[in-house]
Amino acid sequence: MKNEKWKFETKVIHVGGEPDPTTGAIMPPIYQTSTYVQSSPGEHKGYEYTRSHNPTRTRLEECLASLENAQHCLVTASGLSASTLIMHMLPKGSRILCGDDVYGGTYRLFSKVFPDIHQFKFVETTNLANLEKEMESFKPALVWLETPTNPLLKISDIQAISALAKKVKALTVVDNTFMSPFFQNPLDLGADLVIHSMTKFINGHSDVVGGALMMNAQELRDKLFYLQNAIGPAQSPFDSWLVLRGIKTLAIRMKAHEQNAMKVAAYLESHPKVERVIYPGLKSHPQYELGKKQMKGSGGMITFFLKGGISESRRFLENVKLFALAESLGGVESLVDHPAIMTHASIPKEVREGLGIFDNLIRLSVGIEDIDDLLQDLDIGFAKV
Repeated sequence: MKNEKWKFETKVIHVGGEPDPTTGAIMPPIYQTSTYVQSSPGEHKGYEYTRSHNPTRTRLEECLASLENAQHCLVTASGLSASTLIMHMLPKGSRILCGDDVYGGTYRLFSKVFPDIHQFKFVETTNLANLEKEMESFKPALVWLETPTNPLLKISDIQAISALAKKVKALTVVDNTFMSPFFQNPLDLGADLVIHSMTKFINGHSDVVGGALMMNAQELRDKLFYLQNAIGPAQSPFDSWLVLRGIKTLAIRMKAHEQNAMKVAAYLESHPKVERVIYPGLKSHPQYELGKKQMKGSGGMITFFLKGGISESRRFLENVKLFALAESLGGVESLVDHPAIMTHASIPKEVREGLGIFDNLIRLSVGIEDIDDLLQDLDIGFAKV
């Protein structure tokens, strides 16, 4: 069931969420099976082996494609496995121009796993003039963007960069994890591929690890599906069902995340123990106007710099309670993270600090709890600093 005129809030519930045609069950079943009976050798009902296809996974892919305004979607066992498929899709020796401020796992994948296969260059992607020069000299096959970035929340111009990439015949990949399809749709701005860690906002309940790739070009879809089937990082039926269940509330969750994050960001910006706050919804954000142009909202992620160093950061992190000290993000519960020690520890210290990821940098994933309780929890943390 797919209606292109439906609004986002309707699509998250109904695309891929049709009642079961056999029983009428309002919730789609989990097809927890590895294989499917064939009526004759090679003759089946579209499904032969769950590594290749599964009805529950198909429903999730249909829903996600509709939310990103994409023709195709593939879901994988993790966000990094989705990234790995893209790397395997490129001819050996390809050049990849990647944003310099990216998720630590992405940096590790590119700098430690694939450097003998491809050539990588990490560059600042908010400076269009410099980026254009890099494209002309480096001649990349692919440009990899996170926007907003993790953890410094830099915003890059997807439309302009996609146009520059096309001039040098490069693909543009946008990691849209932080914004989710509710707040940003990179394919509409000219990107070729969108990647998500579904572990985060898309699922939203901190109980699934998964990745997704969305695209319009049939050729890209066919190449990536071939690799997914050959290598094997497909998402399980049960995890696909859990994401289908979680995604139904994506729209209302993202609204609540943003509403709380705006209030937390304003609180932090006025706090005497905070050095600086980075949040796309604040006018102090360096790319505030660009964010308003290409995003429909500001999301639930906040980065701030505490006055002090590692000892002050530890005291703050050890004393907040509602903001649980844990890796990951995007769940209904609020999380706090210390990138230098946790999510970005795989990036060498000199590289981290060259980017601006210092020991007093703290990243918040603002959940959907009562805002008064969240602010009180931050008060308790700051009181110990």
